[in-house]
Amino acid sequence: MAEPHSAEAATGVHEPPPAELKRRTAQGAIGSSAGQAASLALRMVSMVILARLLAPEDFGLVGMVTAITGFMGLFKEAGLSDAAVQSPSVNQEQLSMLFWINAALGGGLGLLCAASAPFVAAFYGEPRLFWIMLAAGTSFVFAGLATQHRAVLRRHLRIHVLAMIDVISLVASIVISITMAAAGYGYWALVASAVLLPAGMAVGVWFAAAWVPSRPSRRSGVGRLVMYGGTITLNSVVVYLAYNVDKVLLGRFWGAEALGIYGRAYQLVNLSTDSLHTTLGSVAFPVLSRVQTDPARFRNYFLRIYTFFLSLALPITASCAVFADDMVLVFLGPKWHDAAVVFRLLAPTILAFGLINPFGWVMFANGRVARSLKIALMIAPVTIVGYVLGLGHGPEGVAIGFSTAMVLLVTPVILWSKQDTLITTRDTLEALTPAVGSVLVGVAVALALSPWLSDVGAPLLRLTLEGSVLFGTYLLALLFGFGQRRIYVELLRQTGLWPARWSPGAARGHE
Repeated sequence: MAEPHSAEAATGVHEPPPAELKRRTAQGAIGSSAGQAASLALRMVSMVILARLLAPEDFGLVGMVTAITGFMGLFKEAGLSDAAVQSPSVNQEQLSMLFWINAALGGGLGLLCAASAPFVAAFYGEPRLFWIMLAAGTSFVFAGLATQHRAVLRRHLRIHVLAMIDVISLVASIVISITMAAAGYGYWALVASAVLLPAGMAVGVWFAAAWVPSRPSRRSGVGRLVMYGGTITLNSVVVYLAYNVDKVLLGRFWGAEALGIYGRAYQLVNLSTDSLHTTLGSVAFPVLSRVQTDPARFRNYFLRIYTFFLSLALPITASCAVFADDMVLVFLGPKWHDAAVVFRLLAPTILAFGLINPFGWVMFANGRVARSLKIALMIAPVTIVGYVLGLGHGPEGVAIGFSTAMVLLVTPVILWSKQDTLITTRDTLEALTPAVGSVLVGVAVALALSPWLSDVGAPLLRLTLEGSVLFGTYLLALLFGFGQRRIYVELLRQTGLWPARWSPGAARGHE
């Protein structure tokens, strides 16, 4: 258990000194990356095991509910966690008031699930959904109780602690879910996992933060923070709608089979983009928030994180485009062969999101959430037009429309996002160059060896070899060909994973 913090320490009023901030940033980046990698592996293992223990009907029943609770989930934090992290200072009274608002929101959403349960069951003609909705509503209660405690840990840049809590909670929920599925509890195994995960996280962050909220006060002065959070929530709703209209259109005009093919390909693409954004965003946003009053340091920190982000996004994009057939075969199975074309056509969206998503951290950390909302309102109609133009050609046409729209949006989004900052277009291009050059080398070598690699019969082994060639070549080119080795050695050195005596020159990193 973490040692108790004073109110001042718990709310993180004071900015850590530069050396300490760099250490915590590096520690958070490594911890978050390891946590996300572990979470991704655990979820995939769970998916494989539960798919063999449960019937498709079990997943369908829970899926009917999550389609509704997923939208409700956009409102569970109301952006107040980000508001508490972004604010240059927040006192005990303000943080406590935010806690009670989040707790009330969680309880309200739980009651909304209970009140809507009869209507959901009647709409689908499935009485079992009544009890699933009731159980699912409790997850919002736990999330509401944990929101501000997570914010305290994020303000302290204790990202590695959060990652550890999330992984332990995920392991516990998966073990219980698999045990229940093996014991014959059916869909309740999935429901239990969805409820126990936020419950475990809530318990973990309460112990780790060691912070106790005070009684609510109307004069706490949280109006600005609530406005900030509300704008973030509205932004999330607009983005959610923009990136889900494609599924509605395909389902309406092409039917369930076409939507299933597109949906699975989209899910596979989204898995990589979401994991990547969550991993680095959990570090980038609180770090940039801490240096928002120093434009020069803000620029330096952002460009370091952006360069690292792109170094991961580009090889993932390339591998999805080049190895789409084998990826679909390994992760989805042979009956999903048609999804490979859609998966390949959606690959450019990984690059587009990789280029523009980090600039969301820039706007949020600087408090420019209104600008982010305006950009979301620009993105929404462009993507919807892309969907509509491609709809006549089915899933492949919609994928092309989506990818084209996102690629066309990259330049205007970046130019608008970086206004009033010291970040220049040249900075962006310089951050992109090492990864682009290295990935081209990696793809060239992988394609050159493809005649020999394609002779490997086992799909998993073939994909492993193909990925090893591309990523191995890419890494060598990035570290040595484009001189990025010092940057990554410095990152490891600051976390203590790479002793300074191993590379004396690496210790001379600049602020």
